Amino acid sequence: MYDYRRGGGVLGAFFLGGALGAVLGLLFAPRSGKESRELLADAADRYWSEGRDLYETGVAKVTDVYDSGREVASVKSEELRTKIDTARERLKEQVGSTTEAARAKVAEAGPAAKEAVDKAAGAAKSGIDTAEKKAQETFDLIDEKAKKEEAVVADTGFDSPAMPQL
Repeated sequence: MYDYRRGGGVLGAFFLGGALGAVLGLLFAPRSGKESRELLADAADRYWSEGRDLYETGVAKVTDVYDSGREVASVKSEELRTKIDTARERLKEQVGSTTEAARAKVAEAGPAAKEAVDKAAGAAKSGIDTAEKKAQETFDLIDEKAKKEEAVVADTGFDSPAMPQL
């Protein structure tokens, strides 16, 4: 794993050495104490005003970026809202036209479907009537044949027309 303290120790030693060198330089400077203090005060004031100027510039830039970001977000939000509303209206129109088309198709197909059902019902009834007629004719033929066989048996005196008795 990486040791994160390594770089921090070197950097800290660098700043500590710089501060220590500055203090030692002031102590052993060829100027008088009053001159050194004035020089330090002037440098501190200069650095303080530069820091304050940098801070104010940074605050102004951050405020500008924030305001422009809000403005862009507002514009994009409005564009998105407009697009959503447009899409919603298009969907409503499509649903409405599809609904109307479906209703028209149902209204158009309804009478044809009823006619087809009525026609199929008529054909089924006709088929049933024909089947009943054929069944009745078949029953009538069977009854006729049975009566003829009974008459033959009665005339010959045999019990069974297929097997005469001896």
